[in-house]
Amino acid sequence: MVKNLSENMRGAFFMATCMAAFGINDALIKSSSEHFTLVQTIFIRSIFTSVLLLIFAWRQKAFQVDISLRDWKLIGFRMVGEIIGAYLFLYSIFNMPLANATAILQSMPLAITLGAALFLKEDVGWRRYVAVLIGFSGVLIIVRPGTEGFNSFSFFALGAVVLFVCRDLTTRKISKTIPSSMVSFVTSLGIMVTSACLLPFIEWRPVTVENTSILVAASLFVIVGYILSVSAMRTGDIGFVSPFRYTILLWSIVLGVIVFGDIPDAWTIVGSTVVVVTGTYTFYRERKRQKDADLVLKKEAS
Repeated sequence: MVKNLSENMRGAFFMATCMAAFGINDALIKSSSEHFTLVQTIFIRSIFTSVLLLIFAWRQKAFQVDISLRDWKLIGFRMVGEIIGAYLFLYSIFNMPLANATAILQSMPLAITLGAALFLKEDVGWRRYVAVLIGFSGVLIIVRPGTEGFNSFSFFALGAVVLFVCRDLTTRKISKTIPSSMVSFVTSLGIMVTSACLLPFIEWRPVTVENTSILVAASLFVIVGYILSVSAMRTGDIGFVSPFRYTILLWSIVLGVIVFGDIPDAWTIVGSTVVVVTGTYTFYRERKRQKDADLVLKKEAS
């Protein structure tokens, strides 16, 4: 059925399914807070995730690629951003409504646009700067600092955004010859080792087949998300496919209501809408800028 779709529709399908997998993973992780501490949750999940990624990377012969010292340093920096960002984000969803934390995380494309302009010197026009500013105002609507609806754990979600942006900007500088599966495995392994080092300092709660199965399922959904995210970015027009990443908000709202009884208030819906609209606009402007640049190059070549 998927093969019969156009390239753009297949890419959109992969992206939407990828976001569903990540949304279900987040819900499973949040539900595991009833059984495990945060460090336990991350450690147990990272074991399964690392094993699955190892098998996947091995089958792709990802470990046969020569990696320079420069790339190892970049992979190390990326790993630090992923590890700290993961802890901050999972800590936030342990302690606040899933939809709110997910909505804050969806400001990442806006933050990446700003970070690329500031640190990678990428050309960003005034329209996208305005979109970024409006988008961040949407985040403030969700967080609502100083109001009765404010949740201090929102700052952990915001911290995760900063770390994940650093991770993604670093990823852009890693040589394209290095397989994504190898980078993902090394990162997952780093998360496992870090959480293992923290285990002696936390309370160890009983591990049973029932509660561990939640994390096994979370690991499977994470792997599906990783694979489909790569497929999505390699299928169809990125300007058409990328906005479908915001479908994770729908999953987070539905799962939050059904599983946890968290009904988002009007301000969260308004703020999420602002973030989605401005984020989609930045994707559109980026793609238009790229097309204009390609057209200029073609004219110069002719």
